[in-house]
Amino acid sequence: MTTGDRQGQRYFLSSVTRIADLAEQPFAVSALERADWATGDYIVGRVTGRPSALYKIELRNGRMVDVLDGDLVVGALGDRAATLEGVGSWEAIGSDGAFHALTGAGLFGLATSTSLLLPTLMSLQYMGHVERDGRPVRMADFVPPVADQPLKAPVILLVGTSMSAGKTTAGRMIIHELKKHGLRIAGAKFTGAARYRDILTYQDAGADAIVDFVDAGLPSTVVPKKTFKQALRYLISRVAALEPDVLVVEAGASPLEPYNGEAAIDALHKQVRMVCLSASDPYSVVGVQTAFGLMPDLITGPATNTTAGVELVEKLTGIQAMNLMDPSALPELRQLLASTFPELLRP
Repeated sequence: MTTGDRQGQRYFLSSVTRIADLAEQPFAVSALERADWATGDYIVGRVTGRPSALYKIELRNGRMVDVLDGDLVVGALGDRAATLEGVGSWEAIGSDGAFHALTGAGLFGLATSTSLLLPTLMSLQYMGHVERDGRPVRMADFVPPVADQPLKAPVILLVGTSMSAGKTTAGRMIIHELKKHGLRIAGAKFTGAARYRDILTYQDAGADAIVDFVDAGLPSTVVPKKTFKQALRYLISRVAALEPDVLVVEAGASPLEPYNGEAAIDALHKQVRMVCLSASDPYSVVGVQTAFGLMPDLITGPATNTTAGVELVEKLTGIQAMNLMDPSALPELRQLLASTFPELLRP
């Protein structure tokens, strides 16, 4: 929690502001004509409504805090299209200025469809855009330039059959194992909806550097393909500049969802050495294989929670499956990594 402007008004700066200097430098807040709104604009919302379990904001450092009616939160305009939780867009915000926190990271828009199993989304009221010198402050203003360069490091690609399929858990376990060999590891999330927690998990597992699409100025990757490809080129160049031994990269949600996952996979395919597919159920694995012609090297996630699930996945696909939450699976994972990277993982 940090203060914003010099008038002493306190704001909760959500994690989509972590690339900006809003905690250090003053800013003003004023209403902007609707025709001038755009994806990635930083805006201020006043919390309204009766609090639910989702009345929490992820701060710039990744810590979650509770917010109450009347609190002011700084987030960014964007879209979300989550199959299991909710769909919303900043463009759906009406003249009354009411909107929702589509994620706790400060992805702001009006929810248009939500799961009945989900607690009530945080409601907010538009108070204005963050401004400096009479101009709106946008995420893109804080993206430092990086020289365009190709990625040379081998890639472990994490994909899923849906959101919450266990991709981040798989990435954490893989990074942890790779770090035991003293390798320089970059952890990344190239598609999805803003949430700092996921790549912080990679850092906690030992990743030497972490990046995601927020670093490229996007609150989510539900954007036009041209916009996403520009951001993706930036992220690839930024990772390449780090010169990692291995890049562990997550394509958030599923390649079939409107997060531009397919474009991310296409851009990385020449460097992909291993594909880990996290599946919500055994039959969804077949669906992803059919839709993308994607042949995973490993299947994990809820589909592998029991031995019956593992056996069914392997019967349906002929692909090795393991529950990475089970310590007894680690020898298999180590063997798979060793056979995938024999030049890096010497006994």
